[in-house]
Amino acid sequence: QVELVESGGGSVQAGGSLRLSCAASGSYARCMAWFRRAPGKDREEVGRLYADSPGRLGDAVKARFTISRDNAADTLYLQMNDLTPEDTAWYTCAAGFSWSSANCYDSSFGFAFWGRGTQVVVSS
Repeated sequence: QVELVESGGGSVQAGGSLRLSCAASGSYARCMAWFRRAPGKDREEVGRLYADSPGRLGDAVKARFTISRDNAADTLYLQMNDLTPEDTAWYTCAAGFSWSSANCYDSSFGFAFWGRGTQVVVSS
């Protein structure tokens, strides 16, 4: 089992930055990801990362966001820069047991563990 606790959300003006954290406890899950759900929209993946690899981000954010992980602290981060109102969403961390980076980065990979999320509000 993996327990995930997100933090770092809040309200910020457009152009600002936030850093989200996802602290994991329990078993070590190599594959972790950030998802978000904007009001009235479907959940979308922001990015995912396998172990200590560089990670992959979605096209909508890859020029502005960075995903990283501190394996010693077992914490996943999402550095968000140049935020826009379109980034307003509930951000949730997810984790899953994966045996390889290929397995983790496969779009069909299923994340078994989810945090409760943290809200990000970006005002114009």
